Amino acid sequence: MTVVIVDPPLNLSLFDRQAPERFTSVAPGVETWLVGGHSMGGVRACELAEEAGALKLFASYCAADISTPEKIAEHRDALPGGAEMVEIAGASHASFGDHWPQNSDGTPTIDDAEMDAAVEDAVAELLRSMP
Repeated sequence: MTVVIVDPPLNLSLFDRQAPERFTSVAPGVETWLVGGHSMGGVRACELAEEAGALKLFASYCAADISTPEKIAEHRDALPGGAEMVEIAGASHASFGDHWPQNSDGTPTIDDAEMDAAVEDAVAELLRSMP
């Protein structure tokens, strides 16, 4: 497995307008790519999803604000039919990395180690299912 982690300008991925080839050229032998991101990083990943084999969003969305379970259900049809949703019970928006809490985040009821393990398990499962 090859992992390419982008370090965007000002730590804001929406400012990173590099073409996917900038990253895929690092590993020319890789045929299937997964793009993903947390929060606004996921919004940027959605812009690249058509050129990848899979998309992973962490407390993020594509083209519409689906930051609550109700909004996720409302916009579910905007995702591909095979999209799988995984809810990490006890997580908040800020639980997905080194991120500061925002007003509507809620308070997480799981600790960082539990959160990390849940994310790792979900991503590993996705990678195992990829061609």
